Amino acid sequence: EVQLQASGGGLVQAGGSLRLSCAASGFPFDDYAIGWFRQAPGKEREGVSCISSSDGSTYYADSVKGRFTISSDNAKNTVYLQVNSLKPEDTAVYYCAASGVRGCTAPSGYDYWGQGTLVTVSS
Repeated sequence: EVQLQASGGGLVQAGGSLRLSCAASGFPFDDYAIGWFRQAPGKEREGVSCISSSDGSTYYADSVKGRFTISSDNAKNTVYLQVNSLKPEDTAVYYCAASGVRGCTAPSGYDYWGQGTLVTVSS
């Protein structure tokens, strides 16, 4: 059974930090890119970051560059998203997803999705 378990969300004040985790199982982790997405109330899901399985390349949305860092621990089948200098506009449910042959791509290209973890940033 494929599972992507996102965790680490919570309530934090503006300027604070969190570390989100995405624990994967049930598929060959080393062969899949892992992306982080977020969806705020009333807004469309947007891509936040992705790490490629082929060469470890990382990608970030302009809105989070310099504040968020994605990393992967292949021994633990886990991808992390360190989120620093949080802003109220970062408030959203954060999802992780896995993409096989398409690599880091648009949301519609991902094969598996986790259930999400809520990040709330107070001003």
